[in-house]
Amino acid sequence: MSSDFSFITNAHPSYIEGLYKDYAKDPTSIDQSWAMFFKGFDYASGSGNGNGHSTTATLAPVAKDSLVEAGVSTIPQKEIAVMMLVDGYRHRGHLLSTTNPLKPRRDHKPRLSHEDYGLTEGDLDKVFYAGEVLGMKNATLQQILERLKSTYCGDIGFEYSHIENHEKRTWLRQRIEQRVGVIAQNEAINGFGFDITKKRRILEKLNEAVGFEEFLGKKFVGKKRFSLEGGEGTIPGLDAIINTGGDSEVEEVVIGMAHRGRLNVLANIMRKTYDNIFNEFDEAVPQLSHGSGDVKYHLGYSSQVTTVGGKTVYLKLLPNPSHLEAVDPVVVGYSRAKADILYGSDYDRILPIMIHGDAAAAGQGIMYEVVQMSQLPGYYAGGTIHFVINNQIGFTTNFDDARSSTYSTSVGNVVQAPTFHVNGDNPEAVVFACELAVAYRQEFNNDVFIDMVCYRKHGHNESDNPEFTQPLMWKNIRNHLNPRDIYIQKLTERSEVTREMAEQLKKEYDDFLQERLAGVKQGNLPYAYQESERNWRNLKKFTTDADYEESPETGISRENIDKILNHLMALPTGFSPLKDILRYLDGKKKLLTANKLDWGYGELMAYGSILLEGKNVRLSGEDVKRGTFSHRHASFFDAETNSEYNRLNTISEKQGQFYIYNSFLSEYAVMGFEYGYAFASPDPLVIWEAQFGDFNNGAQTIIDQFIAAGESKWQRQNGLVLLLPHGYEGQGPEHSSARLERFLQLCAENNMTVANVTTPANFFHLIRRQLVRPFRKPLVLMSPKSLLRHPDCVSEIQDFETGNRFQEVIDDASVDTKKVKKVLFCSGKVYYDLINKQKADSRHDVAVVRVEQIYPFPEKQVEAIMKKYAKADYYWVQEEPKNNGTWFHLATFHSELGLKYIGRPASASPASGFVKVHNKEQEQIVNKAFE
Repeated sequence: MSSDFSFITNAHPSYIEGLYKDYAKDPTSIDQSWAMFFKGFDYASGSGNGNGHSTTATLAPVAKDSLVEAGVSTIPQKEIAVMMLVDGYRHRGHLLSTTNPLKPRRDHKPRLSHEDYGLTEGDLDKVFYAGEVLGMKNATLQQILERLKSTYCGDIGFEYSHIENHEKRTWLRQRIEQRVGVIAQNEAINGFGFDITKKRRILEKLNEAVGFEEFLGKKFVGKKRFSLEGGEGTIPGLDAIINTGGDSEVEEVVIGMAHRGRLNVLANIMRKTYDNIFNEFDEAVPQLSHGSGDVKYHLGYSSQVTTVGGKTVYLKLLPNPSHLEAVDPVVVGYSRAKADILYGSDYDRILPIMIHGDAAAAGQGIMYEVVQMSQLPGYYAGGTIHFVINNQIGFTTNFDDARSSTYSTSVGNVVQAPTFHVNGDNPEAVVFACELAVAYRQEFNNDVFIDMVCYRKHGHNESDNPEFTQPLMWKNIRNHLNPRDIYIQKLTERSEVTREMAEQLKKEYDDFLQERLAGVKQGNLPYAYQESERNWRNLKKFTTDADYEESPETGISRENIDKILNHLMALPTGFSPLKDILRYLDGKKKLLTANKLDWGYGELMAYGSILLEGKNVRLSGEDVKRGTFSHRHASFFDAETNSEYNRLNTISEKQGQFYIYNSFLSEYAVMGFEYGYAFASPDPLVIWEAQFGDFNNGAQTIIDQFIAAGESKWQRQNGLVLLLPHGYEGQGPEHSSARLERFLQLCAENNMTVANVTTPANFFHLIRRQLVRPFRKPLVLMSPKSLLRHPDCVSEIQDFETGNRFQEVIDDASVDTKKVKKVLFCSGKVYYDLINKQKADSRHDVAVVRVEQIYPFPEKQVEAIMKKYAKADYYWVQEEPKNNGTWFHLATFHSELGLKYIGRPASASPASGFVKVHNKEQEQIVNKAFE
């Protein structure tokens, strides 16, 4: 068969070429009539007919007889044209769909008229065999066109032809054409075949959605609520997802969304009591144990609902800041953690839903990152349903100025996610799209997008005037019925409900809300806490300064130390290591012979000890398996087969799981994912490592809005660890600083721990302390680079044993207290520069003291050391410029200590880009410290 299909350029992509490729892979995978055609003829380019289509189709002699027996002696060119017309509708019919409730959509020139395919008006009454592919035997072209338009150009536009997988495309096509097309033609008014019970359920949910917004608008005039008005179809849509999911093995639904419509979702999906919501509008200040709290349209909620089918489903709406899409990776990380911890990694049992605005879905880069991570092993959560409330506007920006793509959902095409564009004024279409999305997600565990095209009744908030920038749009909106009233009209026209019944439904709901406002209490839904939630509740709810005065014991038995080390030094039978790995292990043997551990083994020891206690460890980031600086080697790769050997997953049969993943080149999404993973349960140790410390800048939103402020705003703890390689080695501005000063500026109310440790043993105890303490706080650790192989940066094995703990401050054991005239306080790598100078010059009058934990600052321990060196002068020495690092924090919050500054002068850049300049500056700092 010819491979040249250039003559059918009008079909994009060519149905014939695609169909033939499917046939070549599996002849049984396509319609058997067309399989027989492919078996028996060649397409050849001819003179053309003026429409870009072949005029000839030549039968191959080998199959001619069988075709004649089947009654086919030639293959008419117009049969091919009809087939291509069908394929065109499958590919581009969504461009003609009636999805915009406000106005006809613009002409995208999809070229789907029959004339575009060389067919004429005279062909409309002719019967075409090609109708068989739609299940229409002996159908005329007119009938075929009507079926195609009712299927692909109605109130749902199905975008799925970009999916490469034949099984997925066929699965969708069959459900779309057999359900939408067949029913739509047989039942023109109601295209989805729902029974009266489901229709009344849809009406009830619409009534709640519309009635809730109307009630708030009347009772709380001028108050911000970021209403759902215009997009109320969201509520029956989400209700359908939950009910359909409950019937398809889903036990838990995790939702992330920004502020628009959040109160409606809280009330009518999550079933947060109206009493609580009305109290928040009355600005009744809740009794918080600590922290600031957050505005009502940022808050999260948990509930337990019973579906229409009688299934119990947990619902989680995660808290979210104003950074619209920032919650997206958190949702996926939270869902993955729950799948790992509660559901045996059975992703069918937990369903993440992200609710987006159209402008944010198109404009926020985090959307691309989250979609791109969706199929990666380390971040896979079984597929997310993306529900886009497409208001056709962003803040006050028309969508023409908000994106270059045809759709706001085009990012989904990156992972070949199907998208169902649906008219928000047709709640039955919304529900059908949602049910199909759930079925697809459960079948293939891939992402799905639902693009509900609607509008926003008010401006950005209820007191904003949208007519300043969109006068014509709001002229249309002002005269437009809400989705509930439109649906009531349809139902009454079909005689499925009476007008009186609909009005009674509205009145009953309004009366119910009035009772809630008047103070008649509403009972909370019954809720049984999941195991991970109970574990959170067993922790200390808030901390005081006393909790940080001394760390708990975190040492382990010598027996477990030996068990871990022996395992780390062994290779599995049949494994072929690289020569460099053998040299690496030889180096470790020499250290162990000297009874010492370096940083890499101190770190692996920390993880191994936690695993032996039956708890899981998860570590992800760029190149974390080997470590950016090749120090960790948590996994070995076979030199012959490239198979991976995870060194920590087989220490003991009853140990926890060590999950380690090299991430894709993302910081924002991956850090958000790990925050979400740690948000789900206090039990695992969860770590994100930056390739270089400054890379955390790309995830600043997660740091600012979640890590630093999450507990204060939402009363929820989180134990995520950030490992940020930091230290001045002459590698330029970016690869020197992890921007320690930014984290310290975010520190208050004991919200997180910031540390810069100098020994493997202290790192070991700090990591273990994360799970030993009776509370959880994020840990930001300025990890080293050069210290990973520094000959002095080692610890005695006994320092890891039972009885030891993390040392917030480490005094100088090498000096005579009475002779000390100067005390140099410092943290991190600069300590080794200072002690080398101290030793080289035999300066016994200068003590070098390490502050290993910078926040919460160990003030009492520092004061005790100052008292010990009462006759000395005290200095803070740092590598960073004066306006960076720790100095500003100390000068602002601990000025009473009387420390003087030694370090680089203030600088707009974190470090010099020239090695010679760096070395000279470093030398000057050290020399000044010992003047």
